[in-house]
Amino acid sequence: MTTQQLKEGQTIPLKIKRLGINGEGIGYYKKTIVFVPGALPKEDISVEITKVSPRFLEGQLKKIVKAAPERVIPPCPVYEACGGCQLQHLAYPAQLLFKKDLLKQSLNKFRPRNFENYSLLKTIGMKNPWNYRNKAQFQLRKIDDEVEAGLYQADSHRLVPIDDCLVQQPATTKVMNALVELLNKYQLPIYNERKNSGIFRTLMVRVGVKTNEVQVVFITQSVKFPQKKALVDEITQQLPEVVSIMQNVQNKRTSIVMGDETIHVWGKESIEEQINEVTFDLSPRAFFQLNPEQTEVLYSEALKALDIQPNETVVDAYCGVGTIGLSIAKQAKEVRGMDIIPAAIEDAKNNAERLGVSNTHYEVGTAEELLPKWLQSGFKPDAIIVDPPRTGLDQKLLKAILKQPPKKMVYISCNVSTLAKDLVDLAKVFDVQYLQSVDMFPQTARCEVVVKLTKR
Repeated sequence: MTTQQLKEGQTIPLKIKRLGINGEGIGYYKKTIVFVPGALPKEDISVEITKVSPRFLEGQLKKIVKAAPERVIPPCPVYEACGGCQLQHLAYPAQLLFKKDLLKQSLNKFRPRNFENYSLLKTIGMKNPWNYRNKAQFQLRKIDDEVEAGLYQADSHRLVPIDDCLVQQPATTKVMNALVELLNKYQLPIYNERKNSGIFRTLMVRVGVKTNEVQVVFITQSVKFPQKKALVDEITQQLPEVVSIMQNVQNKRTSIVMGDETIHVWGKESIEEQINEVTFDLSPRAFFQLNPEQTEVLYSEALKALDIQPNETVVDAYCGVGTIGLSIAKQAKEVRGMDIIPAAIEDAKNNAERLGVSNTHYEVGTAEELLPKWLQSGFKPDAIIVDPPRTGLDQKLLKAILKQPPKKMVYISCNVSTLAKDLVDLAKVFDVQYLQSVDMFPQTARCEVVVKLTKR
């Protein structure tokens, strides 16, 4: 039977060869690639075809005929429905091997110069790969007159209510559940996407793991905040760990969680967190890594790769609240950072001031605008550290780096595909010394990598 003759709903036998970029099992049926979520390498399974395309098939795992030795029972009751994690059914040591393999697959696909000889170091994992996330951002819905908080099922707008997420810090779960109870108690108007009515859309709870400070952000459809005083009184009495209550207004019909307007409701405007002895202020919209324990590992690896000397200047592109740059400021001659979120730059400046660091310069703007401007004004960095979003390096920034490459560069990546693609260009002027993967998100298919590059 050819794939052209296959129909949705048919069942086929399949042997799984490897895992794909989203943690899905990959096998081949009559030389056609088949993607099956939940299946693992070395497994013989039967699959129900859910999508037939000329070049690939998608299927649903119906039966495991022969299970992989690495298969485990996922401990989370809503694991399959939620979709927030993709690898709970894979034993943790095998997850770490998969993340290194994912990097290898991407390099094979994009084939940057000399990639066969790159040194791929073993993925650094966690002793306890659970309860690590310091921020919960749960959507709100009213279901049968009850307020529920949770995450949308993958590729849908069906809310999966969650009252105990196994990858969240316990403090965020405790506060989130208490807030949902209060929304129910006061019968507060929950946003209805279809009708575009109601007020409360999303709850965000973030904890400073080293300081135990908790920030609550109510994300609302309008500036209205009914029962504000009663809610604040209840939160402050019930939850002494909450030191900051904020409101963020998102009145657009969009999947972007936060809007541009943030209102101070009660307490401090930001919470404190520490990474490698450095204390940071985190305001509601400031980006900060979601796994503080592994962030220390990731940044230590980045600093090791950068190997900064006392007379060297560094550019910290995509600097956020200054986490990386401030960690090296004491060793460097000067650190310059940029970010597009003004609040993050404000935090970075405050963080530098608090640390008594006077050799930093932070500016609002994109790296692709500011780096060429700085280069033109005669500032020539010895090193650059980039920690771009999942889309990878902006093309203008890439051009600026290639035109005037610094002596050394460290690339921190959260997406192995865009990393491999960027390395095609970067490897023209830099030697790739090594790639060190760090598991920032156990139980998921995401992988962070630190790459050490030196000018050829």
